[in-house]
Amino acid sequence: MPQLDRVLPRLDSGSASALLLEADAPIRAVTPAGEQPLSQQVLTRAQVLGLVGEVASADDKPAVAAATAIRFLYEWNGKRWLIQQEPDAPRLRLRIRQWVDKPGPSDPNVPEGTRHLRRRASDRPFGSFENEAAARGAIERLLRTQVAKGAADLHLRVGEPPILRLGGDLVRIEGESTLDDAALSGMLWAIMPDKNKAEFDANWDTDFAYEIADLCRFRVNVLRDRQGVAAVLRTIASGTVTVEQMGISQEVQQLCYLTKGLVLVTGPTGSGKSTTLCALVDLMNRTRSDHIITIEDPIEFVHQSKKCLITQRQVGVHTQSFKSALRAALREDPDIVLVGELRDLETIAIALETAETGHLVLGTLHTSTAASTINRIVDQYPADRQEQIRIMLAESLKGVVSQTLCKKIGGGRVAAREVLIVNKAVSALIRENKTVQINNVIQTQRKLGMETLNDALLHLVKTKQVEPEEAYVRSVERKDMGARLRALGFNIDSVAGEE
Repeated sequence: MPQLDRVLPRLDSGSASALLLEADAPIRAVTPAGEQPLSQQVLTRAQVLGLVGEVASADDKPAVAAATAIRFLYEWNGKRWLIQQEPDAPRLRLRIRQWVDKPGPSDPNVPEGTRHLRRRASDRPFGSFENEAAARGAIERLLRTQVAKGAADLHLRVGEPPILRLGGDLVRIEGESTLDDAALSGMLWAIMPDKNKAEFDANWDTDFAYEIADLCRFRVNVLRDRQGVAAVLRTIASGTVTVEQMGISQEVQQLCYLTKGLVLVTGPTGSGKSTTLCALVDLMNRTRSDHIITIEDPIEFVHQSKKCLITQRQVGVHTQSFKSALRAALREDPDIVLVGELRDLETIAIALETAETGHLVLGTLHTSTAASTINRIVDQYPADRQEQIRIMLAESLKGVVSQTLCKKIGGGRVAAREVLIVNKAVSALIRENKTVQINNVIQTQRKLGMETLNDALLHLVKTKQVEPEEAYVRSVERKDMGARLRALGFNIDSVAGEE
């Protein structure tokens, strides 16, 4: 029995997503908790090559012998396992994982010497479907159901029927049978762009947008879990939304008329940041005569140029990264730049520089309050640069909208927004590293359109849009929220208990 067969059960059990064979290191399992050694024995380069050479076909042995571009499939326990060399590793390292995609016989991503394995009927690229059209039709039928029911998301999992997120709750679609890996893989393969097929093969997850012409667009995330392939498809309106439809205040709308500065829309994943940004871009598109460049991953809302000229770029399709597109934007005569996500230090730094040099920059962060947003940006920098960044932020930051989505009474969801408009007082607090006092400024400057998240949530309760328990759960400052709700006579003990 090949020695490799002794460690593959760790992968087959689902407890690890990959195995690493590396020179001068023990065999390691890649798990959600990180890399875990499977033994104390440190492998030599020759031992690593010996392990994989023992299971390589005659066609693949030359690559193993040369220790260059090793990539082949190995069949064990009724499944196929991809053994692939990592070319950028500092020393010889190979990754082993289960091969779950269903590429066709001529797919260039299938290793040479293994394409014959794809030619059996059970290995059709579209799983249990006869062809691509049938697979696409099956998933589009589910997407039409999603839109007809007004669901925000469609969850597809092996071993489960299709599941919708309706009004914040997960609901299984009645009458739908459970999905198997072949059927689900076939449906997703039918709508996935070629670039994302290669990305999913390499990384086991990928994001892309899909559109049904007479319906709407969807943001698709495909991943792997212990059962096999899985996906989440989010509904995106086919047209743009307006600030009026979104109930965005006049004070926030005024930020759209700035000629320079940084405006941030923040909140946890799924809080509607992209929809709010879409409404702000639509307002500028209708009222200004400027060049707007958007950098997104993926493009969700498609804007048609109205008074503005709009250039939309998708990371991985039209540009390599947020930072490269943002740097290039400075040479593309922009007036307004939208950055879908300020992911890293370099992107944040370029965004700040762009805002300082006479451009209006809009971006998002995954923070829950205005004060935490400022702290997150400053903390990205080394300690010796943080004072300088506070000065830059004090000058460039013009507004922060931090939002969360709440379940609405009667169905649907509504956004609660904390609004910070940066004036001289706020600039001074940022510059002096006194962000803990920003909440006090928001509370005392309501006449300028500022509002804390708790005030916004309380307004939704008073206007009977949101249940008090929901407002309490969505609050960041729960002790204050609980006291204010109880003062109004609401009983929230079911969710708050003793504070």
